[in-house]
Amino acid sequence: SDAICNFVICNDSSFRSQPIIFNPDFFVEKLRHEKPEVFTELVVSNITRLIDLPGTELAQLMGEEDPKLPGANSTASGFFRSLMSLKRKEKGVVFGSPLTEEGIAQVSQLIEYLHKNLRAEGLFRVPGNSIRQQILKDALNSGTDIDLDSGEFHSNDVATLLKMFLGELPEPLLTHKHFHAHLKIADLTLFDEKGNKTSTPDKERQIEALQLLFLILPAPNRSLLKLLLDLLYQTAKKQDKNKMSAHNLALMFAPHILWPRNVSTNDLQENITKLNDGVTFMIKHSQKLFKAPVYIRECARLHYLGSRAHTSKDDLDLLTSPGSKELQPLKSQKRSRLDSCHHEETQQRTEEALKELFRHVHNMPDSAKKKKLIRQFNKHPTALTPGSDVPTSPAPRRTRSRSFSGLIKRKVLGTPVILERKSRDTTPEPARVSKENVQLLQKCGSPAHMSQAKLKSLEGRKEESSRRMRALLLSKDSSSL
Repeated sequence: SDAICNFVICNDSSFRSQPIIFNPDFFVEKLRHEKPEVFTELVVSNITRLIDLPGTELAQLMGEEDPKLPGANSTASGFFRSLMSLKRKEKGVVFGSPLTEEGIAQVSQLIEYLHKNLRAEGLFRVPGNSIRQQILKDALNSGTDIDLDSGEFHSNDVATLLKMFLGELPEPLLTHKHFHAHLKIADLTLFDEKGNKTSTPDKERQIEALQLLFLILPAPNRSLLKLLLDLLYQTAKKQDKNKMSAHNLALMFAPHILWPRNVSTNDLQENITKLNDGVTFMIKHSQKLFKAPVYIRECARLHYLGSRAHTSKDDLDLLTSPGSKELQPLKSQKRSRLDSCHHEETQQRTEEALKELFRHVHNMPDSAKKKKLIRQFNKHPTALTPGSDVPTSPAPRRTRSRSFSGLIKRKVLGTPVILERKSRDTTPEPARVSKENVQLLQKCGSPAHMSQAKLKSLEGRKEESSRRMRALLLSKDSSSL
């Protein structure tokens, strides 16, 4: 699926000398931007496949309910929350304000500078100079240009200020809505051969769950999180110089990016280890966490390329293959074949049911009910004939034979047949249908499939059967007289 999204052809002559790399998550981002509800439903359905989220926690993740965080009802946390709100009373453009693209642009200067100075021992652990930090903070809040390479600031000043910025956000970088989901991800472990949980973390499922969870983060949070985890990953790679491993860095940043705001350490005592280990895991695997899973990419791609209504002309020209245009006719042909098979099967069942009905009526004893059924057959000869699909125009009313031989002729031939009468006497209805007639009816299929010779032979046999019946009835009448 990635082969479709590796590159595009650019017709602009100014760019032909440079390779144009196509974002493999293009359709994912397109779906997130244009149809956020569809995108969120797709991602959350896969998150719940990996981790067990009760109804309340799922509603919190979807933003349908306010997050219920640990220690929210305690008196101590209420006091702590009031104290923190006083500290954030004076909000600047960057520090203490909700995360914005403007704030990320300012803070990215700090991250870019730290990438060049990762060898400082105790980076992010050793505090910098508070005066220099305040000067730098005011400059970032006012939006003035800063030359961090001038030598005026130390790497520890910049690292501490970055932590300060994250700590003063109104909510952690991973948001309050995702707090319970991260706790569940930390509990994903492997199973043994007997299906019992072990203490070994299931890294593949944890990576997949984090990929999905990061997809539904607000765009500014996701952008800054990627910048931050890349920085911490590179810092951990140089731990032989700066003495800061992934675990040490997690201890420094977990309170700022994952811990809920305005809660004390006692409120999180049961979950502190999980939270710290979770941030450690993010740092170690940060290069994999911001790629959408393959099935999400494919679903997003099919959402647009599978329907022309949701695809622009440029997208179709660039990304659809010639063979894909033949997909719809093939689907239509397949559907028509299925409908034809279903129609033939239904027609066959109908014919069998009609034969069974004829057989049952023929074997009934003489009664008013039997005569009524026979009259019904005579009224609708075409509709009740097996194998007749096209209704014929109603024939003019004529005097019809009341014998079963005439009835069978009408059923088999599909048109009313007028028997030539040798006398004006009305032929009474026979008490029973001969076995020969029933067998003939069962053997008869659709009139369209009969040869002309078979039809003539059948008519002769029917006439012979009729003459026998009339002779038998006349003999009975003469003996009774």
